[in-house]
Amino acid sequence: MPKQFRTPVYQPIKKIRTFFSGLHIAVVTDFSVAYKVVLSVPILSSFFFLHQWIDVNLILLAMGLVLVSELFNSAIEVLCDFVEPQQNERIRITKDIAAAAAGLSILVWAAILSIESIRLLSPFVF
Repeated sequence: MPKQFRTPVYQPIKKIRTFFSGLHIAVVTDFSVAYKVVLSVPILSSFFFLHQWIDVNLILLAMGLVLVSELFNSAIEVLCDFVEPQQNERIRITKDIAAAAAGLSILVWAAILSIESIRLLSPFVF
């Protein structure tokens, strides 16, 4: 059977390795991804330790949303720079829209982390 007609073999180990490679590249090269992880993990860990599962899920969801949008934003920027290294108005618009999506998710993430931080500290402060 010709090579182009063969069914691709599912390789979960390769997919997992690719996932961790991409995540590592994003965290190491993009400060905006790294600091969100650093800010989220202590609050997430606190609620996990306190067995506040709804709060853990909410923070995980917000963290996932912001990281996914940041990763897509970074990928779009890299792709745009590769396709068109010169200044181009359409590329600028594309990058601005991707940045706006990431910015919106950052606002949601920051609001959730702020509210959850206040809830976590309120017994000690008030």
